[in-house]
Amino acid sequence: MTKNLGIEAASLDATMERHIVAQRAVADVVREWDEHWAASDVTSVVYASALLDVAREEEETRLSIVQFVPGDNREARQKLIYLVAYLFATRGPLKAEEMEAVISTTEPIS
Repeated sequence: MTKNLGIEAASLDATMERHIVAQRAVADVVREWDEHWAASDVTSVVYASALLDVAREEEETRLSIVQFVPGDNREARQKLIYLVAYLFATRGPLKAEEMEAVISTTEPIS
């Protein structure tokens, strides 16, 4: 299972917002690369470094959401809905250990 990234200190809403910002940053770097590449203004090393930085932030916040332990059933549903929307939007899967974390942290709360 992935390590705990300190989500308890932040709310699920704040972490989801941070994740959305991180996803936009990745898209911005890719868009900027496309523009500069077309004009031959940027090297692949500069691009790779910028993309790596924003990709790490996106991964960190996504894992924070995956590891988040909901306090009630409403938060569990909110987490699941967000992750489903993320998976549909990105057309990508979760790793097996991430899926395990989601399942184990969103079981119904009594």
